[in-house]
Amino acid sequence: MTSSSTSLLQKVYDPSTFRQQGHALIDQLADYFESVQSQSDAVVFPYHTPEEQYRFWQNELNGPLAENPAAFFETVIQHSVKTHHPRYMGHQVAVTAPASALAGLLSNVLNQGMALYEMGMSSVPMERLVIELLAKKIGYDPSSSGILTSGGTLANLTALLAARACKAPSNVWSEGHQERLAIMVSEEAHYCVDRAARIMGLGHAGIIKLPTDAQYKLRSDLLEEYLAKAQSDGLHVFAIIGSACSTSTGSHDDLEAIADFAERHNIWFHADGAHGGGAVFSQKYQSLLKGIERADSVVVDFHKVLMVPALATALVFKREQDSFSTFQQRAQYLWNSAEADWYNPGKRTFECTKYMMSLKIFTLLKLYGEAVFAAVVDQVYDLGQKFAKMIAKRPNFELAMEPECNIVCFRLIKPGVSDLNAYNQALRERILEKGHFYLVQTTLRDKFYLRTSLMNPLTTEQDLTILLDELESLANAAAF
Repeated sequence: MTSSSTSLLQKVYDPSTFRQQGHALIDQLADYFESVQSQSDAVVFPYHTPEEQYRFWQNELNGPLAENPAAFFETVIQHSVKTHHPRYMGHQVAVTAPASALAGLLSNVLNQGMALYEMGMSSVPMERLVIELLAKKIGYDPSSSGILTSGGTLANLTALLAARACKAPSNVWSEGHQERLAIMVSEEAHYCVDRAARIMGLGHAGIIKLPTDAQYKLRSDLLEEYLAKAQSDGLHVFAIIGSACSTSTGSHDDLEAIADFAERHNIWFHADGAHGGGAVFSQKYQSLLKGIERADSVVVDFHKVLMVPALATALVFKREQDSFSTFQQRAQYLWNSAEADWYNPGKRTFECTKYMMSLKIFTLLKLYGEAVFAAVVDQVYDLGQKFAKMIAKRPNFELAMEPECNIVCFRLIKPGVSDLNAYNQALRERILEKGHFYLVQTTLRDKFYLRTSLMNPLTTEQDLTILLDELESLANAAAF
C-alpha cells in the first residue's frame, strides 16, 4: 500500500474527525427537528422532477470533494421529504424517534452480522426479547417464537414459505411442486402478498382474491364458496391471509371469522399486521385485532406507526417449531448442524448479513417502556377519528368510509364537475406543487381518493383544518 493510500485511510477512520463531524451532524438534525416542529420550515415536500434531481446529484458527485460533510448533509436534508413535519401525511413511513435513530447510528458503526450468535452477541438476545414481548401482546403463549427481518414484504414471504412447508401435501423444498398450490387473500391486501405468491411459483391461478364489503373488509361469508371453487379447479389451498389492516383504507378483516374457517379446513392462517399490528400495545384500539392470537403467524412493522427507522419487521409464529420450517439446509461455514436453535437467526431468515434492527426497538423500550408504543398508536389513531369528523362536517367533502385507524381516504365533490377523479387528482397535484403538505392517493372501486396516513404524533387538529381549508381554496380558485 502506498503512503498516500495509508494517509487517506487513516483520515477516513480518524476518531477526532469523526467526533467533530458527528457533533456537527447532531446539531444539524436537532435544528431540523426544531424547524419542522415549529413549522418555521414550511416546506414538507420539496418536489423536483426525476430528471432534475438526477442532474443535481450528478453535479454533486462530479463536483469538488467536500472539506467536511456538514454542507453536503444539509443539502440532503433540504432535498428530502420531511417526514417529521406535522403536515407530512403521506406514505406509511415512521416518524423516527430520535433515540431510535441514534441506535441506528450505533448499529451502523458496530456493524454486527446476525446470521449466527457469535456475530451478534448483544443484538440476538435483544431480538428474542423484543419478539417475546410482542408475542405476549399478541396473545401467544411462551411456546411461540419469531424473528426480525427487513420489511413486511420479506416477512410475509417468509411466513408463506413456512405455511407451505407445514401445510402442502408434498415437501416442496426437496421435491419441488407436486400439486397446484394456492392461497386465499382479500382483494385489498398489500401487493407484496401477490408478489410473494408469484415468487413461490403459485402463478395467477394460485392467488384467490376474495371481494370486500362496503367497508373494504374481506367478505368472510364467501370463504366456503371460494374454497369449494378452488378445490373443484384442482387447487390445494394451504394458507389464508387476513389484513390487519389493509394499506389503502386501513380496514381490518374479521380475523375471528378467518380463524374459524382456517381451523375447519386445516389451512394456515397468516395475519398481515404490517401497519396495524402495533395496536396490540394499545388498550384502546387492540380490539381491532380481535382474533389475531389465533393466527399461525403474524407480521408487525415497527418502522411504520411505532417510530422505528426502516427496516424493522417482526414475524412471530404461534409455534416455535414452525419458525424453522421455511429453510431446511446446512451452512457448514456458519454452524455445524441444522438443529433448531433460537440464537442463530440465519436458520430462519433470508438474510445472512442482518443489521442490529433489534437495537433500535430495544432502545425505545429501555428508555420509555412499552407505554411509548401505546401512546403513539392512541395519538395517531385518535387523530384519524377526529379528522374524519372534521371532513364529515364539510359539505364539499366525502369520506370513502369511516376510518378505523390513522388512514383516512376522502375526496372533494363539486356540482357540475363531470370527472371527479381528474378533479381530485388535480387538487392533489396543486397541493404538492405548493409543498406545504404531503398527502398521497388511492383508487377504490374506480374512484380516486386523497389518502392521508397520519403518522406524526405531533400533527394537530389545526394542521388538519389548514389542509382542508387549503383544498377548498384551491377548489374555489377562479383558474381551477
